[in-house]
Amino acid sequence: MYIHQHTCISPQQTNGLIQLEEISISADGKLLAKEPVLEGVPPAMLRRMSKAVRMGIGTGLPLLKNNVADGIIIGTANGGMEDCIIFLNQIVDYEEGLLAPAAFVQSTPNAIAGQLSLITKNRGYNATHVHNGLAFENALLDAQMLISGHSHKSYLVGGVDEISSYNYNIDCLAGWYSKIKTNKHLYTDKTPATIAGEGAAMFIVNGSPVNALAQIKAVSLFHSTDPGTVVGRFKDFIAEWAPVADNTIFLSGENGDLRQTPLYESCEEVFGSAIPVARFKHVTGEYPTASSFALWLACYALKEQNLPPHFYKNEHNLSQVDRIIIYNQYQGMQHSFIFVTQ
Repeated sequence: MYIHQHTCISPQQTNGLIQLEEISISADGKLLAKEPVLEGVPPAMLRRMSKAVRMGIGTGLPLLKNNVADGIIIGTANGGMEDCIIFLNQIVDYEEGLLAPAAFVQSTPNAIAGQLSLITKNRGYNATHVHNGLAFENALLDAQMLISGHSHKSYLVGGVDEISSYNYNIDCLAGWYSKIKTNKHLYTDKTPATIAGEGAAMFIVNGSPVNALAQIKAVSLFHSTDPGTVVGRFKDFIAEWAPVADNTIFLSGENGDLRQTPLYESCEEVFGSAIPVARFKHVTGEYPTASSFALWLACYALKEQNLPPHFYKNEHNLSQVDRIIIYNQYQGMQHSFIFVTQ
């Protein structure tokens, strides 16, 4: 499966003129996405959109304007959860009477794929995968299976999630997020919990290598809470798809949570000091579909043939980037490996 175009909205300057050298600093334990001005969307429709839908439209619409997509496949853990809570509160406030439907319509997980389809009049395959920390990876697998049978067709694939006050408060109480941590010291602050993030990344994929930006060679995902199982699955993935070679980056989803760091370090040790390790969650924060940003960053690294120094965990003399191995996990339970090459 080949990537031909991509867009990204994140807490950093990744939309339009990309600027990754300088990092936006988190506030109150959150990294909020920078939303661009949405063009081509009716104002009446825009007012009713949740932030997740706006981010999805902001990343997907530019790609669909320039490409004919045979389908739209989105991965999201929660969709527009903030609007969902608004609607549920209305049920109580109005005693199950006459309710405004906008919040309900915009809060369903498939609202992003649906709005993209309505705006662009795309009547092709339309699917939303809601699998928490593996939602984006399942969207990739869906596209991969479709392309295996129809290599000439193109699909828009993406991952989107927002910070909702409801989910954020619950995750804080559960110990996943910290309101006092910052991304400035994310990896040196050796404490449990991490910072919350949000964003969206979209890709045009098909089976043609002509003018492709990158190739997704393999995607693997699984559930486990056993570190030994994770390392074993990672070794099997490397042996089958990505034997250690020069000009490779290991892109780690390390998030500064002391409880989860050993998982990432165990996978790093598989390579020893053979390849450089890069990290990305100090620029995105943690959210279920953060792996979509990792894939966008991998495409960026392959194009630019490097990454800004703050991404690298260790010293390196890398002068060329040909391959990137991504490992991400969510809440110590859901794990994925993605192998990307030129």
